Amino acid sequence: MDQANPFETPRTFALHRAEYLVAFAVCSVLIIMHLDEIRWLPAIGLFLYIDLIGYIPGAIAFRRSGGKPIPKFYYVLYNVMHSLITQGAVVALWCAVIGPEWALLAIPWHLSGDRGLFGNFMKSFALPYEPVTQKGYLRLLDDLRLKHPKPVGHAQDPEPVGHIAPAPAGRAARPAERAVTPAAR
Repeated sequence: MDQANPFETPRTFALHRAEYLVAFAVCSVLIIMHLDEIRWLPAIGLFLYIDLIGYIPGAIAFRRSGGKPIPKFYYVLYNVMHSLITQGAVVALWCAVIGPEWALLAIPWHLSGDRGLFGNFMKSFALPYEPVTQKGYLRLLDDLRLKHPKPVGHAQDPEPVGHIAPAPAGRAARPAERAVTPAAR
């Protein structure tokens, strides 16, 4: 993965997740070390509000849609609420208004757990809200001669075609969409 190829192979994805697993482990150790100093009601609230606002509404909409595209608003909610930038601002504001406290560990513990344990990163408008393996990604892995990742397997996997509306009929393909023929190489 680099700036010219902003995708991850299964191995780079595993390494990316491993970095967050280290952060999750550090947060877990700090939580255990300071169990008696944590105000648990704020800690539970700080942990839950991220998903109550940022994930659950979109997950409900996705399940109700039967795999059809859902409004981008849900993706934006997820990405804003699961952003290290947003949550860093929440922690800074909390520290300024209430003061620093161990309950704030709930925020990095949540985010690093989502990324390290579950592999949940930002959501792209081009993909279904819940993880569904895309045929194009599998073809890319084939081209790179890499093994396919294990299927995610949801109760209702939609057709893996992404969620960008198809181009209107008769529209000329953009240069990047045109097939490269042997003569054009």
